[in-house]
Amino acid sequence: MARYYVNKNAQSNGDHEVHRDGCSHMPAAHNRIDLGEHSSCRTAVAKARQYYPQSNGCFYCSGECHTS
Repeated sequence: MARYYVNKNAQSNGDHEVHRDGCSHMPAAHNRIDLGEHSSCRTAVAKARQYYPQSNGCFYCSGECHTS
């Protein structure tokens, strides 16, 4: 299990990226929402979509969930 966060700030394409704790591209603490612990990025992205329908996995730490 790993802790995941979603960036409150959208990327230029509108995506809100989901990051695994420890990611080198983690947003600042005041710019992220704690999504809790998940066994994979897939469930973390699903949780993030409750906040931001256009959520996507980070290319660097959640590559298997990165789609754009």
